[in-house]
Amino acid sequence: MPKSSLPVPAVSEETIVEKIFIIRGQKVMLDKDLAEMYGVPTFRLNEAVKRNMSRFPDDFMFQLTKDEYDSLRSQIAILKRGKHSKYSPYAFTEQGVAMLSSVLNSETAIQVNIQIIRLFTKMKQLILDNKDLWMKIEKIEQHLLKNDEEIKTVFAYLKKLLIQENKPRNPIGFKVPGKTK
Repeated sequence: MPKSSLPVPAVSEETIVEKIFIIRGQKVMLDKDLAEMYGVPTFRLNEAVKRNMSRFPDDFMFQLTKDEYDSLRSQIAILKRGKHSKYSPYAFTEQGVAMLSSVLNSETAIQVNIQIIRLFTKMKQLILDNKDLWMKIEKIEQHLLKNDEEIKTVFAYLKKLLIQENKPRNPIGFKVPGKTK
């Protein structure tokens, strides 16, 4: 069968993007989301990974801590207690997702993996294409922070002046001895 006639799985870019999270400063996808897109049960995906652990170093895959899992569950309405495994999920980085195609042999898994890798690549390119924009935003942010400090200083001086203005002042000028107003 020619490659061009392979059916493309019905997984939209939007669906993939919604399943990418930033955890430990890395873009990752969770095992349950990947399994769902590949059309396999999560435990089957994890079994395949465990049989091939040497292919998944820590920078390809890691298991979420309880705190990370609880935090993620609180951010995403679909992660309800009791509906999912009692074990914290595995998170796969872009390299880990790429490696999954070597341990999962279904055509669906391969095609979905291709889509995911293309999307990760597109995201990287978007960041690279907008590097100048990011740098300008960073400069503006630094400028605003500097201005914030200067504005705080001005207000501190204004407050001091207002406090001093409320104090009774001694009259200035020439005083005639023994004469009061």
